[in-house]
Amino acid sequence: MSIKFSEIPDTPELFRDYIENFDKVKEFYFSNFRDENHLIKNIENFNKSLEHREKLVTILNRQNLNGQTSEKTNTNINLLLSENTFAIVTGQQLGILTGPLYTIYKIITAIKLSNQLNDKYPELKFVPIFWLEGDDHDFAEVNWIKILDNENSLTKIIYDDGLDIETNRGPMGNYQFDLMIDNFIEKISSSLRETEFKSDILTLIKKHYYAGATFKSAFVGLVREFFDKYGLIILDPQDIEIKKWLKDIFIKDIESYRFISEELILRSAKLEERYHAQVKIKPINLFYVEDGGRYLIEPSGNDFRLKGKRKKFTIDQLIAEIDSNSEKFSPNVILRPVCQDFILPTAYYVAGPSEICYHAQIYPYYGIHNLTPPILYPRASATIIESKVQNVLNKYSLKLIDFFTDLEKLATNVTDKNSEVVVNDLITSTINELEKPFENLKNNLVKIDSTLEDVVTNSKNKTFQILEIVKEKALNAQKKKNEITFRQIYKTSNILYPDENLQEREINFVYFANKYSLNFIKYIFEKLDINLYEHQIIEIG
Repeated sequence: MSIKFSEIPDTPELFRDYIENFDKVKEFYFSNFRDENHLIKNIENFNKSLEHREKLVTILNRQNLNGQTSEKTNTNINLLLSENTFAIVTGQQLGILTGPLYTIYKIITAIKLSNQLNDKYPELKFVPIFWLEGDDHDFAEVNWIKILDNENSLTKIIYDDGLDIETNRGPMGNYQFDLMIDNFIEKISSSLRETEFKSDILTLIKKHYYAGATFKSAFVGLVREFFDKYGLIILDPQDIEIKKWLKDIFIKDIESYRFISEELILRSAKLEERYHAQVKIKPINLFYVEDGGRYLIEPSGNDFRLKGKRKKFTIDQLIAEIDSNSEKFSPNVILRPVCQDFILPTAYYVAGPSEICYHAQIYPYYGIHNLTPPILYPRASATIIESKVQNVLNKYSLKLIDFFTDLEKLATNVTDKNSEVVVNDLITSTINELEKPFENLKNNLVKIDSTLEDVVTNSKNKTFQILEIVKEKALNAQKKKNEITFRQIYKTSNILYPDENLQEREINFVYFANKYSLNFIKYIFEKLDINLYEHQIIEIG
């Protein structure tokens, strides 16, 4: 079972057309991911020299030491020495506990796509690589998870270090947790219901998330727990050797920023004639680390400055700084894909909707650096429906798509539809029906004794008064019944469409793993269909 992306609210139109009507967007993309011939046509364009590959493998072997990674992962790393091996890449910010479910779906898509291509092209090799976006400095995007608590209420649990949320903490990959991480884990523990798997979940969390650990070390540890056995290679671009390798790209971004920004602006303007541009083009796409913070580099007359700081550079000073301290520099969201595909022999990049949209803006960047853009493969997308939730849907004849509307309106429609009796109408019709018998009774009895008229009238009034009491009690009972329905609808929405967003963009895996064990990840790995290109419904429980 699945839903087309065009049926999901707020899905970018550009992404919808990329998936469902590629001919409408082909001028903005290098290739159609459905075109099986494109890979073979461009395989040499994705390639890297043997010297380049040797350097890459040396770095990866250092980052993925024997004993820390599986034999399959080590084998995949060394396969990159061959010019017949290509990377299936994905990446994400280092969300705490891996963040919302879609990060896991991206990884699974990359692994399964690699396996699929290895089966299809035995003369070639494909390996899955996760690019850690540890340079990103947006604390508010990575410091929280959402789960459903004991009452099935949506709960946001935040790691709070006590600083103002707007504080520039620098790259999140280097950010160390303090003792407040214990408080964060305790909040998770108190929010999760008691299950036979809860202890295992908390033990796993504490294994990787503790005072002194970093967002990066904890993220890597948790991802390896689940996916190392599948051969997933994890690449850390914060590595000083990677940054040195990227120096020429960084310098070119400074020296040619006027030309580059103009090309990207023209491209974005062309895109905006028909679609929304996902990202705003900046004059320069580099950040610089200063005093523990990460700051965007901006032009300032003939010189350069750090946004929000007084520090300035001449162009010669900035280029010299890149040359001698390249580890202080990092790309923004627009330049990152170019850096990634310069380092890696990327054949496919597994991308979410927003990534697919902003790639349409950045293709000129690839030409400027003489690189071939990879094929953009849409990550699998899914909502998990538990059996108890499915029972509620069946009870009220609902589907996931019904929750993509105003929730109160949905609940009202459901109660009206499922009300067996309209109390007001029933009591009114009953009273109307009783009027005639009482009138007939009165008309006949007065022939016997005129005083009986008052007796009949009083009896009628008492009967109608009793019916009004019945009506009041029935309405209260119906209201109570409807409150249960409303509550069921709202709680169902909490897990199916939390905060009016897709489940995969809000809920953390911990919620499901606590109910179904850590084998939940394996279950999703098996069930997720990476060739569906629609929003999949996965049943569990």
